[in-house]
Amino acid sequence: MPVLNDVTHVKAAVMSLLEQDYAGPFEVAIAVGPSIDGTNELVDELSRADRRIRVIANPIGSTPAGLNIAIAATSYPIVVRVDAHSVLPRDYARIAVETITRTGADNVGGIMDAQGTTAFERAVARAYGSKVGLGGTPHHVGGAEGPADTVYLGVFRREPLERVGMFDERIKRGQDWELNRRIRGAGGVVWFTPELRVTYRPRPSLSALARQFFSTGMWRGELTRRFPSANTLRYFAPPVMVLGVTIGVLLGIAGIVQAALGGSAILSLGWVIPAVYALLVIAATLIVARRDGVRSQLWFLVVLPCIHFCWGVGFVLGFLSLASNISALKNERSGGTSVGSIG
Repeated sequence: MPVLNDVTHVKAAVMSLLEQDYAGPFEVAIAVGPSIDGTNELVDELSRADRRIRVIANPIGSTPAGLNIAIAATSYPIVVRVDAHSVLPRDYARIAVETITRTGADNVGGIMDAQGTTAFERAVARAYGSKVGLGGTPHHVGGAEGPADTVYLGVFRREPLERVGMFDERIKRGQDWELNRRIRGAGGVVWFTPELRVTYRPRPSLSALARQFFSTGMWRGELTRRFPSANTLRYFAPPVMVLGVTIGVLLGIAGIVQAALGGSAILSLGWVIPAVYALLVIAATLIVARRDGVRSQLWFLVVLPCIHFCWGVGFVLGFLSLASNISALKNERSGGTSVGSIG
């Protein structure tokens, strides 16, 4: 499990690992980045309380670096990737090992079951688990068991994981998708099963959500540029929407100016595009978020555009190579999630 400034969530994540009903031996490796919120002290305390927990320094602080450091520090043949914002059900490791044994897959995973505790977090969780929010991929909304392009987190066979080179540390987000692409390219199988359902805690504020999806969109744009395929066409929907709404607003403003100057107001028809998008957001709020209460519904009206626009703008910038340029700059200047393994 790589962790960085996750003092609020990491204890629950670690305790869910220790409470697994898996019958065989296992170890927990936590790669800790240079945190400033007390995370380092908390995980050190957890390791002193249970000898199965090992804490390893992750000086780089990135998720893929932490994953590789933690994996290298473990020894068992099955590697379970865990996120510091996740809580595993007690049967997670057992079902994962049974599924790997039954299917012969190199990686198995399931559903990211987002669950919020505040009205804002419930709105984010609802967006995560709906097609209108994150596009309806099986690891967000569920689906039939079988081979998949990627899965949430992942439970890996160590040997094929090491053979393909583990996680690419140059890719700060979307590294799981890229790793699964290499596993499939090497002839391996990535397997989705809805039996594996992991509770995920969303970001607690609008600013944190915006940063998360801007970064995620930027790296998705980078990966789409590097590895284009037919399956990536759906990733262009948010940036196309952002572009359409932006053009519509600009045309609408131009139409108002023209009308004020006595000219034709035809360009005001541009307002139709953002109006249609606004109606879609309202309709989605009434249909998708109706079970969560009025406060969550009101937040949903804000959360959904935040996800779409931040992801879409980030995607465009990433597609234009900004993500790799920023990563290279950070690497020049410098010169969260946990992983365990089970036997």
